[in-house]
Amino acid sequence: MKPYSIDLRRKITETYERESISQRKLAQRFRVAPSFIYKLLKQYREKGTLEAKSHGGGQSLKLSPENIILLGELVEHKNDTTLEELREQLHEQTQVLLSNSTISRVLTRLGLTRKKKRFMPVKNKPNEFKIYRESTDNK
Repeated sequence: MKPYSIDLRRKITETYERESISQRKLAQRFRVAPSFIYKLLKQYREKGTLEAKSHGGGQSLKLSPENIILLGELVEHKNDTTLEELREQLHEQTQVLLSNSTISRVLTRLGLTRKKKRFMPVKNKPNEFKIYRESTDNK
């Protein structure tokens, strides 16, 4: 969900300062959650800013660039390997244990999709694995 605009945040704080209105009524008037009003006003009092907080990010990838290349090479070597088999082969060679869904996401990032038990490059799209491998080889 996108954060509320600065314009809306400014209108809410200005209305709160101008009128003697409860936070709950303010939330109803602007059709936002009361918790948003509470947090916005607290942030404005303590930090003096109306800007939305930045996204906290996500979990970092467990695979190193070398392991990603290895995974792509495993697929190139035998492209009808199942996710489970790829997971086991990768674990044997790198001692990194991943879920099947993580392997699937990495293969999708590399531009490899599963169709009829085969990993194939997406049509009309360059093979991201080859581009990725070339970019890491140049470093």
